[in-house]
Amino acid sequence: MAKKKSKSQSVKATEASTNVVEALRLVVADSYALLAQTHICHWNVRGPSFFALHAAFEEQYTELFSAIDEIAERIRALGSLAPGGLGNLAKMAGSKEIAEDSSATQMVEHLLEVNKKLVSDLKNARDAAGDAGDDQTEDLMIARIQVHEKTIWMLNSYLA
Repeated sequence: MAKKKSKSQSVKATEASTNVVEALRLVVADSYALLAQTHICHWNVRGPSFFALHAAFEEQYTELFSAIDEIAERIRALGSLAPGGLGNLAKMAGSKEIAEDSSATQMVEHLLEVNKKLVSDLKNARDAAGDAGDDQTEDLMIARIQVHEKTIWMLNSYLA
């Protein structure tokens, strides 16, 4: 026979689910900001590293597009609405935008910082999911952390 949840257990579960959704919404906003800024870098990079960075930036923003869709769909699967609107997403993310005339090195430095912020917010989402017993979201966040930590390593290697 299934145990009935007490009212306080239900409230705690609802709070935990709300925390997961809010954390995921921020991850979507951060990811979208990173995608847009990486795309700007792809368009505007110049100099001796043009070919390598142009290709690397394209790979990064293309991968991000699919990832954002998966995260937004997870929010929907949890019964909430995914955030949208460029202005709203930018406000939520709170990331400083890259100047169009930035040098290749400035672009890499900027994208490094935006990736670091995203990893921090991914870890918060992972932890919220763990607290809520939401293994699927926790696994998704762990996978995203791995992608962005690898990107951070690559960007750092370029700057070395």
